[in-house]
Amino acid sequence: MVGVDTSVVTIALPDIRGALDLSTGGLAWVQNAYTLAFGGLLLLGGRSGDIMGRRRAFVAGIGLFTLASLLGGVATNGPVLIAARATQGVGAALAAPSAMALIATLFTGAARVRALGISSAVTGVGGALGMLLGGLLTDLSSWRLVFFINLPIGVLIALAAPRVLTETPRRAVGIDIAGAVTGTVGLTALVYGLIRTGSDGWHDVRALGSLGAAVVSFVVFVLVEARVPNPLVPLRLLTDRRRAGSFAALATLVSGMFGGFFFLTQYFQQNLGYGPLEAGVAFLPIVGTQFAVVRAAPRLLARFGACALVTTGTLLVAAALLWLTTLDPHPGYAAGLLGPFLLYGAGGGLSVMPLMATILSSVAPEDSGAAAGVAQTVLWSGASLGVSVMVTVFGAVAKHSGGPASTDALSKTFGTGAAFALLASLIAYSTLRSARPSSRPDT
Repeated sequence: MVGVDTSVVTIALPDIRGALDLSTGGLAWVQNAYTLAFGGLLLLGGRSGDIMGRRRAFVAGIGLFTLASLLGGVATNGPVLIAARATQGVGAALAAPSAMALIATLFTGAARVRALGISSAVTGVGGALGMLLGGLLTDLSSWRLVFFINLPIGVLIALAAPRVLTETPRRAVGIDIAGAVTGTVGLTALVYGLIRTGSDGWHDVRALGSLGAAVVSFVVFVLVEARVPNPLVPLRLLTDRRRAGSFAALATLVSGMFGGFFFLTQYFQQNLGYGPLEAGVAFLPIVGTQFAVVRAAPRLLARFGACALVTTGTLLVAAALLWLTTLDPHPGYAAGLLGPFLLYGAGGGLSVMPLMATILSSVAPEDSGAAAGVAQTVLWSGASLGVSVMVTVFGAVAKHSGGPASTDALSKTFGTGAAFALLASLIAYSTLRSARPSSRPDT
């Protein structure tokens, strides 16, 4: 649900604009309201699960997300739809880290690695699947179905969770108010600044002011967390070399991957003339390959270790993006796109799950929610960073090489994504060489 809703609405935006008579700015906030609320509240959402019980936080987040989806589906004007999207983001920020923390807490040893593999597969394909579902539902019926599709899933989860999930112990500690305020302000300012740079460039005063405010807020946040007895994010989560390296590799990898997804969508529709459904179907080789590879990743992780898998996977993503720099204006799909798409999916499948396993494998149970919140924050902030940087590169090159359909601009943009993936491989190789989560049951 969380992964799909980052992209499912994107394909439906033209229909939403016509139905609700939205301006260009209002249309952008249909997407940005979700991203801003989700990214800004992830740290608080993760720690909330540690304090109130992770199953309780998970169900509350899913319930809020589902109600917001209903509101979005029946919205008759722009402000109501934007409010629904923001509320979806709040629910997602509560549910997503709690889901990951439940996996880390309720499973041990080899079972935990397998569960993380399934979770990573679903998360990894969510964005691409959202584009497919968005195109299918919009073409066949109405844009409102991209919201209504969440209702049966959310109700099923809410009913099943108390029956199949064991509640985790609640921590009788006070909430870190100062950390919550500074962390939330910092993340919100960061995500907003990245959104602004993606649409208005790195010279935009509001964007630069927002990014500056994020830096100041994060400095204050770290100072607060080092002093309070029950911090929102215990700094010990960031002092382990392997975990810190995994956070950094995850951020840089998803920067390249999500930025690549964003521009592939533009390429399909602007250069190749694909409709929404065709564009969604075109991503299926990435989705299928990533899902297949990530299912095998737990066995590979036990045999070869995280360093080998992540280094190999990030290099495959880099190779895919470098291959995409050679795209012709109108290539045949099989000749020009299938090969890099298979590498793209395989690389993502090999990389994300071992990174998540390394992040969560040695965390104390009482910190698993906070660690999951940081991991989700790193993932989605990295995605926003990649899109904003690659949009800037594309715009700068397109001004001098043929406008928005320029293949030269696309080439330079995909090259930037490859650089992100190469940086992720260097980080992984230098920090994870001793990282080999055990596949044996915990003792």
